Amino acid sequence: MSPSHYGAERAPYSISTDPDRLDVDAVWAWLRESYWTPGIPRAAVERGIRGSIAFGIYEGPRQVGFARVITDRASFAYLADVFVDPGARGRGLSRWLMEVIAAHPELQGLRRFLLATRDAHGLYAKHGFRPLAHPEYFMEIHRPNTYPSGGGSSEGSDGDDTDSAG
Repeated sequence: MSPSHYGAERAPYSISTDPDRLDVDAVWAWLRESYWTPGIPRAAVERGIRGSIAFGIYEGPRQVGFARVITDRASFAYLADVFVDPGARGRGLSRWLMEVIAAHPELQGLRRFLLATRDAHGLYAKHGFRPLAHPEYFMEIHRPNTYPSGGGSSEGSDGDDTDSAG
């Protein structure tokens, strides 16, 4: 692994932040079928990867998982798009991915680290995440129909082993 990229090895798997290793087509296929970003265009996935620290899980050369962290690398981070291929689930890969993300040097000392999930609270709780202490302090702009075309075009607009909302 290049010194400019972070990662870990646990044979036969590896985790890397090297963007050149990412199989964007696989990531796009997973995300466009996810409950949190159905129909996302490939171009939006590419932009999201460029604006994040992207983590790929690999079995040899084949990508079997993904997550990204949107962060200023100083005080705030948001974990998004956590996904493990259904054929690779049940092997502790999400748990290991969370350990690797938590140990990333650029994600140390953050004041706040957020995520949203519909179904993986148990996984994230094991890594220190808790429900918002004061949800009344938070607000959002939510546009659930951002990708109405179904994501078939490359033109875009803007967990153990389970999914996470992005």
